Amino acid sequence: MSSYRRLFAVPHVLSLLVWSLVARFYMPGLMIAVTFLVVEWTGSYTYAGVVAGAFTLGMALVGPLRGRMADRGGSDRLVLVCGAVFTAGLVVLALFPASLWWLAGPLALGTGLFGSPANQIVRALWPRLTRGPERQAIYAAEATTQELLFVFSPILTAGVVAYWGARWSLLLLAVLALAGSVGFALALRRAGVTGPAPVEAVHVESGTASGEASRAGAADGPGAGRRRSLVLHPVLGLLFAMCLLMIVGIIGTDLMIVAWANELDAPEYVMVLASVWALGSLVGGMVSGALQGPPHLVRRCFATTLGLALVLPFLPPITHLPTPLLASPVLFLAGLAVAPTLAAVMGRIGDSAPSDRRAEAFGWLATAMGVGGAVAGPLAGGLIDGFGIAGGTVATVGALLMASVLSLFAVRHRAATGPVPEQAVS
Repeated sequence: MSSYRRLFAVPHVLSLLVWSLVARFYMPGLMIAVTFLVVEWTGSYTYAGVVAGAFTLGMALVGPLRGRMADRGGSDRLVLVCGAVFTAGLVVLALFPASLWWLAGPLALGTGLFGSPANQIVRALWPRLTRGPERQAIYAAEATTQELLFVFSPILTAGVVAYWGARWSLLLLAVLALAGSVGFALALRRAGVTGPAPVEAVHVESGTASGEASRAGAADGPGAGRRRSLVLHPVLGLLFAMCLLMIVGIIGTDLMIVAWANELDAPEYVMVLASVWALGSLVGGMVSGALQGPPHLVRRCFATTLGLALVLPFLPPITHLPTPLLASPVLFLAGLAVAPTLAAVMGRIGDSAPSDRRAEAFGWLATAMGVGGAVAGPLAGGLIDGFGIAGGTVATVGALLMASVLSLFAVRHRAATGPVPEQAVS
């Protein structure tokens, strides 16, 4: 645990990590609360999916824009404004009369535009506050602790729905979102990192070489090299595409678990199987963060793909187990590489993006993940309807395999351009 001890000895790191997690605690539970509320109004799961998807779409649309705003300074004000407007939107939705159900979709889209930017802001800060093994450890710690949100946020939300109703669960999430935003903004101020991102002597790996990118910027005038969209830089573009495909695989696995339990008319299996999978990810993330040396991105990507592929033989219609719980050890193994892979990708993005555009880069990451989440549902659901649970899982394995292949190109380009210099701590 020496890496973690050194990491949390760095001033403000623990406070920023904890408050960033509180600020996004509402995210996993939001879909549950919205689904129950809209179904209560309309009896339609289809429209409930539309409203839930509108939140995700709104968050995805503004990721890069909010990243650029954070890079220019005033990240604490950005967090507070987004938190206040998002909380107001949730409160209005919770108090909506059922007769106005048709307005829930547009309201959800508008509210989603102000979803918390805490994830992209805090990920952009880690290279400024840490270096070497500590940087690897913080990305692993964040990817690991984020798994806790996907365990406890749904449990809390579902419990409130069961005892007090969907409206109260939405109001609770609104309060948590506001409290997290205020706490995270104050943590940013205490850390003194609310100003513009500093320009460091590091250039994005952009198709040719870092030196060539700097020469192009000098030839075209000050700042010209940075005006290019980050999506067009080969390494970052590959990493964004990888994340999109990985989210398709991860959310597709969640849908597989839900469908498996639903087919057996035993919804209690969902929490057990999902928790086992998340536990595997937690263990893998903690171990990977404690390891010395740089993470091996390609190896982790293929390990994630292989882990999920191992689950395939145990799924119907290939195999009909007496109980899905017999597949728990395999699901645990399948989860081991998930958090380490996400940590390696986030670390690579933090190292590859220009120092004064990191929040924008992680904004594009949020957009890629949002698009992946929007694609995963209909893709995996349609294949499960047509070819069974195993058929849907084949598609998720295929998405992860494509992400693994892209990691080969990302690493090859990095090797061709040379390693990124160690960045100074500011």
